[in-house]
Amino acid sequence: MKISKSYAFQSFAIVIMATGFFLVFKTYLPKKIFKETEVNNKHIVVDSLLLEAIQEEKEAHNNKQSNIETDSLSGENLDGMPFSDEPASSFRGLVYLQAFYEKLYQLEIEQKGKVRIAYYGDSMTDGDMIVQDLRRSFQNKYGGDGVGFVAITSESAGSRSSVSHQFSPNWKVQSYLNVKNPLRPFGINGHVFFAKDTVNSTWVRYKSSTVAHLDFLNKPTLFYGRSNNSRAQLRMIVGKDTVYKKLNPVNELNTLTLSEGNLKGFKADFIHADSIPIYGVNFDNQQGVHIDNFSNRGNSGLPLTTFKPSIMNQFQQKLGYQLIILHYGTNVLNYGSYNYSWYERQMTRVVDNLRNCFPGVSILVISTADKATKYDLTMQTDSAVVPLVNAQRKYAISNQAGFVNLYQLMGGDGSMVKWVDEVPAKANKDYTHFNHRGARDISNMIFKQIEEGYDTYKKGKTVAPQTVEPTVVKPKPKDTVKIKRKVSLDVH
Repeated sequence: MKISKSYAFQSFAIVIMATGFFLVFKTYLPKKIFKETEVNNKHIVVDSLLLEAIQEEKEAHNNKQSNIETDSLSGENLDGMPFSDEPASSFRGLVYLQAFYEKLYQLEIEQKGKVRIAYYGDSMTDGDMIVQDLRRSFQNKYGGDGVGFVAITSESAGSRSSVSHQFSPNWKVQSYLNVKNPLRPFGINGHVFFAKDTVNSTWVRYKSSTVAHLDFLNKPTLFYGRSNNSRAQLRMIVGKDTVYKKLNPVNELNTLTLSEGNLKGFKADFIHADSIPIYGVNFDNQQGVHIDNFSNRGNSGLPLTTFKPSIMNQFQQKLGYQLIILHYGTNVLNYGSYNYSWYERQMTRVVDNLRNCFPGVSILVISTADKATKYDLTMQTDSAVVPLVNAQRKYAISNQAGFVNLYQLMGGDGSMVKWVDEVPAKANKDYTHFNHRGARDISNMIFKQIEEGYDTYKKGKTVAPQTVEPTVVKPKPKDTVKIKRKVSLDVH
């Protein structure tokens, strides 16, 4: 088939005209018109409390923010709490981790006690990313073996190298991401699991890793809740041996030691155990440092307000946390505004609830990392990142929590693009999540900052008491603001 010259000329002319129109109108198009990459969202969710908070904020149109004349901080020693005199722009608040540092000091210097950390996060810590490296750093220096608390089921079990974790498909799961009123209270990991009493058994299987400090399942202990069920039992299969153990769900929180020693692996079948809330299995050697990874894809951190203090107090009695890390932000970006004052308020509620659930615990806030988005066909730092980091820093300040500015530690503006483009790469092509190499670097940055605060704390401990002068809060110039228990600061 021959194409006439006139037809070919017309087609060519149309292409030229279309190109010209695009170049002319390109300046009037919005900068952000393309997604930077196609991401598989099959297993990605956003928690219901975040969606509600966003909707409430849009309806209220609440754009008010407090104003201060400076970014300097001063404070008073109220309720036995120290105060930070750091500039807000470089605030780290390591002084607020002194309760945690005291326990670490007792472990390292006095060789007594143990230290436990709960690391709550979103998809950035999925598959034990970042956390497994932080756990290794602490255990290398301060001792301790064991992966910590592991849920019954997990969306990231297949990608986790710190423990091999398999489970039957017939578990009923309720998550604090999408359920407000669970059948039984949520456990320490924000979930509650129920075994279905069907023809097919409901089971879970764990196997140790080859990673340092995790080559055994240390003293596995099952955590479960209250029920009227009196016939439930657990069939424990270790190699060729089978042992039956009775479940006795009489208290709001119960424990069952599955083995007094260390195991390489085991399978647990739950028999006639329907209606009993099951929470997970803890693995630790009762000494040194242990870090539990409580990550959930799509989590904003707000679901932590649904924790019930009565049962969390019991988890605290049995597990004994000294530090809670809150690592969120990925799912809060790009909700439609750069005003995150609503998130500050909501996360203040989270911190208040956590302190009721875990009295005396220190809290460390880790900001969102850098994230890149396509503007004018070029990958650049998303314009929502800095406003969110500022909001996270402000709620850390007002709640007397430590703060890690992950965005700044990465390198600030444009850093995610560099982490993706450098060879070898340290982040994925979604320009949001780290790969294993990058996660290790992030973990080292977090560990280093925590250690810097601890070194300062130890120096204070080595000074003889009689030589320590009492802290005197001198009057500050009028352009400073005293912070008490709660303040709201507009930090830019």
